[in-house]
Amino acid sequence: MTIRHLLNRTLSVWRPAPGQGDGLGGRRTAYVDTGRTVPAKVDQPSAADQMLAQRPGAEHTHTVYLLPGADVVRGDQLRDGAQVFRVIATLTPSSPAYLKAPVTLLQEQPA
Repeated sequence: MTIRHLLNRTLSVWRPAPGQGDGLGGRRTAYVDTGRTVPAKVDQPSAADQMLAQRPGAEHTHTVYLLPGADVVRGDQLRDGAQVFRVIATLTPSSPAYLKAPVTLLQEQPA
């Protein structure tokens, strides 16, 4: 069984690359476009997920469903226009019908 018919968006995959020094002894993370896109479905989290997201330190804002075997890993960014999602983890159910990725929607801070 496949979920391909439910995947209604195409997201580009961006992966962290070694960044430049920040001048303070740390490094800035730079993301580079891998040139790949993945079909996806982006859902709002369920009520149970929202309860977990209210805990201190929680980051989960959306869930992205992908085809099994999609080359998406923790730390990647999935982008669609102005929306940028950071992948928290990737999870495969016991029967690999899909790949589930809890993500954080990144929003720019107002200037």
